[in-house]
Amino acid sequence: MSTLEYRNKENVEIDSSLHHKSRSARAFRSKKEERRYWILLITFIACGLLASYGLLVYNNPVPIDSPSFIPVVIRRIVAIVAMIIAAICHSLSTVAFQSITNNKIITPSLLGFESLYSTIHTSTIFFFGASALINFSGISSFIFQVILMVLMSLILYGWLLSGKYGNLQLMLLVGIIIGTGLNSVSTFMRRLLAPSEFDILQAKLFGSVNHADAAYFPIVIPMVIIIGLLLIAHSKNLNVLSLGKDVSTSFGVRHQSSVIYTLILVAILMSISTALIGPLTFYGFLVATLSYQAAPTYDHRYIFPMAFAIGFLIITSAYFLMYHVFNAQGVVSVIIELFGGVIFLIVILRKRAL
Repeated sequence: MSTLEYRNKENVEIDSSLHHKSRSARAFRSKKEERRYWILLITFIACGLLASYGLLVYNNPVPIDSPSFIPVVIRRIVAIVAMIIAAICHSLSTVAFQSITNNKIITPSLLGFESLYSTIHTSTIFFFGASALINFSGISSFIFQVILMVLMSLILYGWLLSGKYGNLQLMLLVGIIIGTGLNSVSTFMRRLLAPSEFDILQAKLFGSVNHADAAYFPIVIPMVIIIGLLLIAHSKNLNVLSLGKDVSTSFGVRHQSSVIYTLILVAILMSISTALIGPLTFYGFLVATLSYQAAPTYDHRYIFPMAFAIGFLIITSAYFLMYHVFNAQGVVSVIIELFGGVIFLIVILRKRAL
């Protein structure tokens, strides 16, 4: 081998080694993006905690030195805990659901949780009267709603995702049809109610942290923590599942079983949130969409914390503004849904596709 050929070969080897060193499988493309991520995450968490502190002590009608001050704060803490639960449930479930469906627009609400929630309460007041709906509370009724929603989801998954011709898109379509059908039944029954009964029912059907009962927390909090940790532990598989069925299968991931496992966790989280505080259709979509902008990475180990931080900030700041600035306590969920719906339309118009 001549000296010139030897040097050319040496240069090629050096260029190849430098090229491989420049390539990386890290979650962020650069240190700058990683630094920006941590700055935003810490900022969102700090702002959420500040809004929570404002909800606890701001505009408290009882003086701090009064013995009644602590009971008022404790009552407000119940609402804060409900907000944290809602933020965890909607942020984690929406991000995971969009990853396994490879679609950044659809949400777990398509599976009919909120429609079933509406049907349960509407049928209760329709068949048994307003007193039955008012008394339809406590741990037993909460567990009944959660179990019913999860069972509906499991039947849907087992029927449409099992077997040789399991199809995720078909499952979503059937979920939309079931949700539309349940909404139609609920609407028909609501039209036959007396005005007083209709008012009581409407108050129940609006999503609000005021619906949360502290008696549910010993059951809800451990379940949410366990499911949240399971989803975070499942992050690496979600990274692969988000690439599609063919790619995930080629990487050795059991696509169908992993999708069903994720959907079960999503169903439990959504059922808990809906039964605890009521329906929040576009809240999860709003949180997930902002999270993808704030966390420019494919790694769910980083997307999940960002989604929770943004979800917590949105719901706490919305309640603080509506309660203490605009004095409009009953429209918090409406405002969140409004902004979520506007963002949804903007995303659809920009993508020009579903």
